[in-house]
Amino acid sequence: MIPKLSLCYQPKVKGYKAGHFANASPILQGEQKLTIVSAGDHKCSYSNHAVNLKPETHQTNSKERAVVNLNLKTTANGQREFCDIYLQLCFGAKVPAHSGGVRQGLKTEALPFSAFLTDTFGRRHNYLRISLTEKCNFRCQYCMPEEGVKLTPRSQLLSTEEVLTLARLFVQEGVDKIRLTGGEPLIRPDVLHIIAGMRKLEGLKTIAMTTNGMNLPRFLPGLQEAGLDLLNISLDSLVPVKFEFIVRRKGFHKVMEGINKAIEMGYSPVKVNCVVMRGLNEDELLDFVALTEKKPLEVRFIEYMPFDGNRWNFKKMVSYQEMLDHIKQEWPNLERVAGAEADTAKIYKVPGFKGQVGFITSMSEHFCGSCNRLRITADGNLKVCLFGNSEVSLRDSLRSGATDEELLQIISAAVGRKKKQHAGMFSISQMKNRPMILIGG
Repeated sequence: MIPKLSLCYQPKVKGYKAGHFANASPILQGEQKLTIVSAGDHKCSYSNHAVNLKPETHQTNSKERAVVNLNLKTTANGQREFCDIYLQLCFGAKVPAHSGGVRQGLKTEALPFSAFLTDTFGRRHNYLRISLTEKCNFRCQYCMPEEGVKLTPRSQLLSTEEVLTLARLFVQEGVDKIRLTGGEPLIRPDVLHIIAGMRKLEGLKTIAMTTNGMNLPRFLPGLQEAGLDLLNISLDSLVPVKFEFIVRRKGFHKVMEGINKAIEMGYSPVKVNCVVMRGLNEDELLDFVALTEKKPLEVRFIEYMPFDGNRWNFKKMVSYQEMLDHIKQEWPNLERVAGAEADTAKIYKVPGFKGQVGFITSMSEHFCGSCNRLRITADGNLKVCLFGNSEVSLRDSLRSGATDEELLQIISAAVGRKKKQHAGMFSISQMKNRPMILIGG
């Protein structure tokens, strides 16, 4: 059985034989060329890099599936590159396959979870974060450059229908949790309509939102009625004047009102996100932990992360271990709480306290091995890694009339390129990436 070979997406490549079709990926840069050497030996090359692909077929559960043995060549200049492919047997059985770096072998067994959202390391991505807007009524130091950012024209942002279309597609493939972010998601006028639309998606278990809390008091009844399940609220200081210095706006009391009202309305736990920065708020760690004594809060201490324009400096980052040691001096009986495998936070609890605390250790102890998250930016780009600069536009494909199947091929190719782990804090700090506000917090 001769497989059909396609490279992600348009434009079409000339020179393919009968029984094959080929499309060049928009992600590949430079000279793009596909040469089919024989029925069982395909060669994809671009620039001066090459990968040999030798498809084979195997019997699995009485269904023929395509399996790829990938031989990665190292080019003359010593660089290692990859070529993304999507194999489709002539009679329609499908399996996404990708190559790259030093990767584990492609899984060939039938998976209960969508192969489109499973990467080459076996990580299953059932959690999607969708940024609804790039706009925000705060100007947090770690999120937005002081001079501001150039916003994407409204016509180039995802529409209500496009957000719901992508949500439906991902949920059909196994995503069971969606988090709405921004910018500030409560700035978007159709936010309640979007949540209500997502609530109708069969298989979606959880709809969450990360908000700065400024508009939360007046939105909470509508959010709960629309079907919002979980809330994360950003709060970086319990001192009003320091709060205003960090976010460059007033609003401390509104945020606290939103937190308290969310608790009153039954959200539990309400998660409070605190980005810890040396010289700004690391002296408030104990005060934040004390909040969890009487209230069902989960305070999440986040290591300061580098993004474009936030003037990240290693000396300003307070590590997880340093924070933990400091807290244990006050509460030596602090206990670790078991969590799910894909949890990003390391959770602890002071015995007898209603709430708990967590640590997001992206810099000092990454959790890439169990990452189950994908991101869609407000302008419709899919990011498979928060710290990666690789993106692919789902918006453009939607607007060009791509079918669900074509969109899944594009998504699958992007997921297949996801690296084993991020490059480390120092490399990330030098990498060109979006400011956090343009990614989605």
